[in-house]
Amino acid sequence: MAAFGTRTTGLAMITVAAVLWSTAGLFVRALDLDVWTMLGWRSVFAAISLGAIVVYQNRGGTLAAVRGLGWPGVAAVPIGVISMTGYVASLKLTTVANVMVVYATVPFVAAGVAFLWIGERAARRVLVASGIALLGIMVMAGSATRMQDIAGNACAFVMTASFAVQLVMARRYPALQMAAVNAIAACICALLCWPLMAATMPSPLQFLLLAGFGVTTTALAYLLFLTGARHIPSGEAGLVGLLDVVLGPLWVWLAFSEQPGAVALVGGGLVLAAVLWYLASQHFARPG
Repeated sequence: MAAFGTRTTGLAMITVAAVLWSTAGLFVRALDLDVWTMLGWRSVFAAISLGAIVVYQNRGGTLAAVRGLGWPGVAAVPIGVISMTGYVASLKLTTVANVMVVYATVPFVAAGVAFLWIGERAARRVLVASGIALLGIMVMAGSATRMQDIAGNACAFVMTASFAVQLVMARRYPALQMAAVNAIAACICALLCWPLMAATMPSPLQFLLLAGFGVTTTALAYLLFLTGARHIPSGEAGLVGLLDVVLGPLWVWLAFSEQPGAVALVGGGLVLAAVLWYLASQHFARPG
């Protein structure tokens, strides 16, 4: 009974994390701000909230933990900056559905990075699923007629690739504190955006939305996902995490009537089917 309760808690945490991540498009559409102002203030609130997590995790050893990041941490910080910038920029440039379709390929991109970096060979099902997902992205990319959509898809892929590198780094260096890495990355991102931000301050409502954007889609979702993932298999965690991909476009469709387009739906369906098939086959595969 205790094990069942622990698993249920883990599933609940990951579900809430996925729902929180899926609200990113809502925040971007609700905020009538340029990309640099939005990214800069979101990074400020993300840095504060992630910093609070680092302090909570390390208590009196916070400074020692930051100093102990070493060269892997130094390398991971600019990758985090690229990921954060690409995420917000892609949501600003193209539809949430397009961004989520590209992001859904992160397991396959991570498998490719792991093969090139640490020599981790991908199973046949990864290669098959990657091929289907690539076909889906090609269908979606081929439907992009505006330069803005093409640029948004490109930013989404940069974000996905950089996040995949972070995932492999976390596996390659298990002692690396990713919360501290992302807190520092958020600080740098805010500093880089500062000279490009609008001179006028956001309104009180915009500040509230920016705070919610930074806290819920970074610190809170991050903490819930990592905590919940300790209690259930990684394949199951990845499967539940796909709620982000499905719910993200749904929220902006309901709130802002943002239509993803028929071709994008076909491409997204291929990607989602590939990810679901891969995760299901991994989860239900017999040991040995």
